[in-house]
Amino acid sequence: MKILGLDYGSRTTGIAISDETGSIAFPVETVVREEEIALKQTVRRIRQLTDENNIHTVVLGFPKNMDNSLGERAEKTLAFKKRLERDLYQVEIVLWDERLSTVASERPLLEMGYDRHRRKKIVDNMAAAYILQGYLDAQKAGGNSDNG
Repeated sequence: MKILGLDYGSRTTGIAISDETGSIAFPVETVVREEEIALKQTVRRIRQLTDENNIHTVVLGFPKNMDNSLGERAEKTLAFKKRLERDLYQVEIVLWDERLSTVASERPLLEMGYDRHRRKKIVDNMAAAYILQGYLDAQKAGGNSDNG
């Protein structure tokens, strides 16, 4: 069964999806918003992907601070989780610690010589794949399904 991964940001949401076996995460796309609070298009696209792919679990990156505390971005992610739970009521939304996911996702792009403009276009969906892969690996190893 496929699983969706999300990297929720102030103006973008990176989206990744797993293979049918739930082993490998693939970056899919980045949804861009004009305003941080304009979520209708983002939620609509996530719903479309969950419907098309028969998704029952969405892994949402949870941006904790390095000291494990919750900052403003984490609070906004919790609000987004509630919105997803309301709009995707048959889908389980799982929080997954995403600390350093963007940094880890940018490293290979830098090594491949991508300039800042090219990295910016794909780093969010790469981060979503990184978040989702962490979740998938933990599930295979018998890890906790909610590390948020």
